[in-house]
Amino acid sequence: IARNRYRDISPYDQTRVILKGQADYINANYVNMEIPGSGIVNRYIAAQGPLPTTCTDFWQMVWEQHTSLLVMLTMKNERGRVKCHQYWPELYETLDYGALQITCVKEDAWPDHGVPDDPADFLDFVIKVRERRQGMVEPTVVHCSAGIGRTGVLITMETAMCLIEANQPVYPLSIVRQMRDQRAMLIQTASQYKFVCEAILKVFND
Repeated sequence: IARNRYRDISPYDQTRVILKGQADYINANYVNMEIPGSGIVNRYIAAQGPLPTTCTDFWQMVWEQHTSLLVMLTMKNERGRVKCHQYWPELYETLDYGALQITCVKEDAWPDHGVPDDPADFLDFVIKVRERRQGMVEPTVVHCSAGIGRTGVLITMETAMCLIEANQPVYPLSIVRQMRDQRAMLIQTASQYKFVCEAILKVFND
């Protein structure tokens, strides 16, 4: 219980990431999205934003899963509420997280637009993520605060882009069902679903 950010959001047992060690629990699930006709399987770990007490677990997971890309889809604080603990050191600083030492070597500022009115900024972001994922077989860790809302939007969008490129039909609801079989409640609100459908349409038309 102490390792969950929200009382009502827990990972499914069958797809949860199991840490090696005595404390094996982290609020995170494997989410694998297969792209028919292309041989591509996009591998993700959908996780909650770390708590002050779970940063060490988070980095242990990253290390054990050989992950080299983390996608954070929340601010640390939004509307006066803590959404995610800062789980990395300040620029040029090094911090210990259990057996691991983490150093921040570079920082790029990303403008804070809140929820985008226009899908274009979001699509630019997804394209950046995809560029960095090129050739990766290890899972990409994606998290927001609970690890279900914006996390689900990003996975849906990347899956749809891959389907379009593979000349496969895109059924957003089927993508959401496939995701939700692996982690509960991915894509949390009607407005998030509407937003991602509009973004998919834009990519399809472009």
